[in-house]
Amino acid sequence: MKTSLLFLALTAFVAADKIPTSSYRKMSLDERSLYEQQRPNHPKYAGVWYEIAITNNPYQLIRQCVRNEYTFDGTKFNVRSTGIDARGSPMTRNGQVLPNPFGEAHLSVDYEGSWIAPYVILDTDYENFSCIYSCSGYNFGYYSDFAFIFSRSPTLADRYYRRCEAAFMNIGVEPSRFSKTTQGSSCPYSSHRSW
Repeated sequence: MKTSLLFLALTAFVAADKIPTSSYRKMSLDERSLYEQQRPNHPKYAGVWYEIAITNNPYQLIRQCVRNEYTFDGTKFNVRSTGIDARGSPMTRNGQVLPNPFGEAHLSVDYEGSWIAPYVILDTDYENFSCIYSCSGYNFGYYSDFAFIFSRSPTLADRYYRRCEAAFMNIGVEPSRFSKTTQGSSCPYSSHRSW
């Protein structure tokens, strides 16, 4: 019995050590309402989205010049993400954004070499900006949340950036957590080089 308890305690300690530094308590969010409003508009979400800002995310392997190309097949998005990794090398990752396989009221993102995670579009106008939130639960009531601000071009007008900030503040995500993603003339997509 004592051996089992010791093993459980050690397992809990190791698991807690693996929780990313961006762990927070789960925020309240009406995912069902958002999802029901957005689902008929999923075809409009397809196309290119540039990452403008991101919260600390050790699972985002592409660090600069992040360009995401979403192709909608009627049920899910196939995604091809390109950019520059932490070593300064070009990188491509493939994934998909699809209805949650467990029937939860949100999309889920599933990239090669990663695990499936929630993909909640907090706000978008489909033409200029998208504010994405992902929150995954762990044992002991801990959650890791990640947030992204996307734009249809490598820059984003302040009014759209502020709209995302407001959407995130509305669920308790502080704007100070965001870091800007390098985009623009130094990126390979701007010189028309292929990835």
